[in-house]
Amino acid sequence: MSVLQIQPIPFFADKDKAFWRLQIVGWAGAMLLRTMSAIANNQPLSNLVLVVIATITGFSISLVLSVVYRTLITKRPIVTWGVTALILPLAVGLHAFIDAWVISLYRTDGDASFTQLFLGVFYLDATLLGAWSALYYAINFYLQIEEQSDQLIRLENQAAQAQLAMLRYQLNPHFLFNTLNSISTLVLLKQTEPANAMLSRLSSFLRYTLVNKPSARVTVAQEVETLKLYLDIERMRFEERLRTKFHIDPASESCLLPSLLLQPLVENAVKYAVTPQESGAEITVSTQLVGSTLRITVSDTGPGLQSPTTNNRLSGMTYDGGEPVSTGVGLSNIRDRLSQAYGDQHRFETLEPIEGGFAVLIELPAERQEAIEDALDAPRLAAIAAR
Repeated sequence: MSVLQIQPIPFFADKDKAFWRLQIVGWAGAMLLRTMSAIANNQPLSNLVLVVIATITGFSISLVLSVVYRTLITKRPIVTWGVTALILPLAVGLHAFIDAWVISLYRTDGDASFTQLFLGVFYLDATLLGAWSALYYAINFYLQIEEQSDQLIRLENQAAQAQLAMLRYQLNPHFLFNTLNSISTLVLLKQTEPANAMLSRLSSFLRYTLVNKPSARVTVAQEVETLKLYLDIERMRFEERLRTKFHIDPASESCLLPSLLLQPLVENAVKYAVTPQESGAEITVSTQLVGSTLRITVSDTGPGLQSPTTNNRLSGMTYDGGEPVSTGVGLSNIRDRLSQAYGDQHRFETLEPIEGGFAVLIELPAERQEAIEDALDAPRLAAIAAR
C-alpha cells in the first residue's frame, strides 16, 4: 500500500502572503500586549479605543516603511542604513504625534500638555517601529541569502550536468570510430551481409544513446540490453574469440545507474583481453543487490595486471609509434562520472582475481525507478492536498 507523501510548503514560498501574515499577527500581538498592560494597570476599558487607534496607526505607517525599505534593501549598505537612520525617526515622530493628538482629544480633562503626551508615547512607538524595522531587514536579508544559496546550488548542478554530458559524449565518437572502421573493412572485403548486419546493430545502439540524455539514469535491465547490443557488434569482429556471461540478480534489474556506464568497461575488456590473445577471452558482467547497495562487477579472463599494457588500460591511453594517444575513454572517465553523480557515496576498484584476469568493482546506492517517480510526484501531491 503506497503512502501519500505530503511535503510542507515553505512559509516564505509566497513572500507577499508571508508579509501580510506576519504583519497582521505582529501588530495584533502588539495590540494584545498593550491591552493586557492597560487592564493590569486598572485603566478603564474605554481606553482600549486608544490602543486600537494606535495599533491601526502603527500598522499603516509600517506599510509605508515597507515600501521605502523594499527599495533601500537593494542599495549599497551606506545608503540603506543612512536613509533608514533618517526615515525611522521621522516615522516614529509621526506615530507619536498622531497618538498624542488622539489622546489629547480623548482626555480633555487631563493635566498633561501635548509635549508631555508626545514624549510619553515616543519611546513606546520607537520601540515598536524599531523592532518592526529590524525584523523586516533581518527577514529580507535572510531571504536574499537563501535565494543566492539556491542560485549557487542551481549553477553547481548545471555545471555538474554539463560535465556529465561531456564525459558521456566522449564515449560515442570513440566507439563509433572503431565500429565504422570495422564496417569499412568488411565493405572493402565485399562482405556485404556482415557489414549490413553491423550497420543495423550500430543504428540500434546509437538510437539508444540519442533517446537517453547524457545525465539520465537507466535501469540495470536497460543497461544490460545495451551491452548485449554492443557485444553483438563486437562479436561480428571477433566471432568465437569473444565469449560473454551475464549474472544479473533479478532483484537488481530495476535499480538505476548512469546510462552507458558499463559500456566503456566492456570495451576496455575487449581491447585489452580479447584482442591481444589468439584464444580470445571471456567477459563476465554481474550485478547483485547487497542491502541498500547495488554491486556491479565487470571481469575478463585476459592477461590482467601482468600485461605490459596494464598501465595503458588503467589510464585509457594507447600508443601509436611510441607516442601516447588518448582514446577518450579509460577508467578515469568512469571515475569522474561516478564522482559527479554520487560524490562519496560510491565505490570504484580495479581488482586482480585469484584465477587471473582483470576486474572492476562498482558499488552504488540502490535507487529504483519507483522511488524517483514518487519523489517527483511529491510536490504535485502536496499541492493537491493543500487545495
